[in-house]
Parts: sequence; structure tokens; C-alpha cells
Amino acid sequence: MLYRRFVENRIMEALTDTRVVMLCGPRQSGKTTLAQQVAGTDIPFFTLDDAITLNAAATDPTGFVRGLDRAVIDEIQRVPDLLLAIKTAVDTDPRPGRFLLTGSANLMTLPRVADSLAGRMEIIRLLPLAQAELRGTRTTFLERAFAGDAPTSATPILDTGLLDVVLAGGYPEALTRSAWRRRRDWHLNYVEAILQRDVRDVARIDQLQSMPKLLGVLAAHSGQLVNYSGFGSVLDMNHVTTKRYVGVLEDLFLIRTLQPWYSNALKRLVKSPKLHFLDSGLLASWSRLSPEKLRRDRTRFGPLLETFVVGELLKLESWADDPYTFSHFRDKEGHEVDVVLEDGGGRVVGIEVKASATVSRRDFAGLERLKAACGDRFAQGLVLHDHDRTTPFGSRLAAAPVSTLWS
Repeated sequence: MLYRRFVENRIMEALTDTRVVMLCGPRQSGKTTLAQQVAGTDIPFFTLDDAITLNAAATDPTGFVRGLDRAVIDEIQRVPDLLLAIKTAVDTDPRPGRFLLTGSANLMTLPRVADSLAGRMEIIRLLPLAQAELRGTRTTFLERAFAGDAPTSATPILDTGLLDVVLAGGYPEALTRSAWRRRRDWHLNYVEAILQRDVRDVARIDQLQSMPKLLGVLAAHSGQLVNYSGFGSVLDMNHVTTKRYVGVLEDLFLIRTLQPWYSNALKRLVKSPKLHFLDSGLLASWSRLSPEKLRRDRTRFGPLLETFVVGELLKLESWADDPYTFSHFRDKEGHEVDVVLEDGGGRVVGIEVKASATVSRRDFAGLERLKAACGDRFAQGLVLHDHDRTTPFGSRLAAAPVSTLWS
């Protein structure tokens, strides 16, 4: 089934005034399908997953690009040298919309790539399907949150319904499988393929056989603070190597780290990043968390739900008109906020995630601390939880259903 991807408008707009547009995100998130839709029948399409095309591009990048008026090049990370050839081509002929690229790795972390296309390329992220895309509803959650308006949910999803949504994740191919066991198998095969193939495209890894084990360690710590020494000790790796390997997994869009929020108004802040998997279905499968296990033990649902919410927020931001920065807040006294969003004007929205149906004043302790530190810049603080209605908890604070993210 084809779903409308809300970033398409951003792609079409960028192609009207930018020489190179890069659509990047995880493999199997729908980049190729969307790029083909945008290209139609008028623009040549090349995929570097094809062995013959890959060999031609790798052997002679300049010759491959020479003579192309416009083109879509799929999985560009497989031949990074093509980007240097594209730079030469668009400097010679700077018309907008000449190249639409897709990539399953964050190539902009490579200095020579970032420098080569600076000012010539716009990067647009396509993540797995958001719940809003699955339902065909253009949500206004972020806009309402920053305006200080109470979130609304027309069709709340609760209890086992919410659990099923979180376990499913957002990869289009996985969602075609109705049974959880079949989705789990897809997720596991997906990760194995990435670790076997794509890791080599973005980095030199001496201990490739350790990557699945490292991912397992990270799965056990999703939603927790990053501790490179602790992660590495399980695998007999030093913290420098562990940090580099975690960076590779982040560049491949398997995980995401949120940097700590800081303020001069608060001195005793924890400065460690926070770790999340990018897709809750992938995390559940890698952690062997079946629906039956979670129904028997809801305590393990909390980190999974938090990862789901972070992923949904990142998807909403990917097509938003304004960019937002993501971070987390924690101080030395243990007050925390799972996600801190900040817009270009400095306004702040704090979001805490709870797997329970009941919320108390204690659940707002971190948001209260963040609110005090931000002052007038604090737009709203929300506790998203398993419920069907929004409940105010004081000025600019409220508890709201998780389903407000796609309402």
C-alpha cells in the first residue's frame, strides 16, 4: 500500500531553488519509492544497489555524472566519490533541481563530503512511517504545543491498542505483515543485512562481528543515558572504540542520541546524551519483547513507549515548516524531561512519557524545573500517557493522550 509522505512537499519546493537535494534516512523507510514518484518518467533513475550501475559509478565517478542533465541517484553512500563529481557538474551548470539523491547513511559526518556540497545541497530526512501518515491525518501537534494550546485527540488509542501500535513500528515492509512473529523476523533480518553490508560503506570497522552484540547492549539501554565505558566493557572494547561504533549505528539511522539541554540558570545538569532506537518496532524485536510478554509485564513497556514517542516527534519535525532542536533534560537531583524541543526563537516545549494511565503531580517535577529555568521561553510542558483525554496540571502544564501526536 502506498502512503502519502508528508515530506514530499519539502522535496518539490527544494528542487525549485536548490541544485542538489538529498533525501536521507534508514533503508526501507520509503526513500526509493518517494524519489521515483517525484522523478516520474522524465528524470533518469539510477540505483547503486544494482551491481552494474555500482561498478560503473565506482570505476569512473566523473564519467558517470558527465552528460547527465538531471538525475535521481539512489543509495549514494555506496559511492561517496560521486558527490565530488556532482559538485563539479552543478558548479558548471548551477540550475536548480539537477540531482535528487537518496542515502541510507548520514554522509554529512564525513568532512570532505560536507565541504564539497556546502551551499549547494539541501538535506531532507525521510524516516519510517509516522502514525499521522498511516492514518492520512496532517497533525498540528508541534504547532499547538509551541503556541501553548492544549493538545487534542479525536480517536484515542489505549491499552492493548497502543501496545500494538508501538510494537508494529513504522517500516512499510514490516507493516505488511500482520503477525508479530513475522514482523519480528523482518526486523531481525533487516538489521542483519545492514550490519553485513552498509557498515562497510560508511566506516572501517575492525570488529564487525561485535556490532550485533553492541546493538543488543544498546537495546537493553534504550531510553537511558549513554555510557560508552559501560557499553564497551561487556564487549571488551574501550570507550573510544565504543563511541565510534555507536556513531556508525547512528549514521545508519538505527539509533539516535539526544544531547543534554543546558541553561546558565541551572548549574547542576547531567551532561551525558540519551540513547534511543529510531524505531520502536525494531527495538521490540531486537529485545524479544512480544505482545504476550508486555501484557504480562508492563514495566518493560515504558522505555519502548518513550522510544516510540521520540521517533514520532522526529518524524513530525522532518516535515515541519520550522526546524526544531531535540535534547533531553536531567539534573543532579534526578529531575528529568524525556524530550526538550526548542524552536528558532528560543521557545521550549518539554515532553515526558509515561506508560501508565494515571498521572500525578510528581510526574511534572522535571517539567516544573525546566519551566522555571526557561521562564517566558517555556511554551508548554506535556506528560504523554496511556489515556483518552487531556488534563491540565497548572499553567502551561498538562497530561495528554499519546494519540495527540497524530491528531
